[in-house]
Amino acid sequence: MALAAPALGQQKVEITSDLFTVDETSHNAVFTGNVVVIHPSVKVWADRVVAVYGAGGATDIESFVATGAVRLETEEQTATGEKAVFTPADQMLRLTGNVQVVNASGTVAAGELMVNLATNVSTFTSAGSPGRVTGVFTSQ
Repeated sequence: MALAAPALGQQKVEITSDLFTVDETSHNAVFTGNVVVIHPSVKVWADRVVAVYGAGGATDIESFVATGAVRLETEEQTATGEKAVFTPADQMLRLTGNVQVVNASGTVAAGELMVNLATNVSTFTSAGSPGRVTGVFTSQ
């Protein structure tokens, strides 16, 4: 049960929203309202997405931070949470806040999901939630 996707930071990404603001001083590109991020291997919906970039501009993305009702969808599964942070440099994706991942084999609920996209290792923890990690699986 993982949100594995090929190197998100190295392929074309299309982002649409109701409002787009660029702050050159803080190096933030902010997409607000009905944000949809389309990548060849994952589609993301959120209320707000902030792309933090370095001196290289749009080709030097340091992180993407999605907040609000966050939903990530691949061909195999759907994940939801309150906040998602992706850092292209280390290929780490962190989904927090009432995390739920659903695919054909079952459902996992947790406080946090860390996915290393380079190694395809996913770690669910109860961090930030009052309960434990819960999995319900269907045998085939």
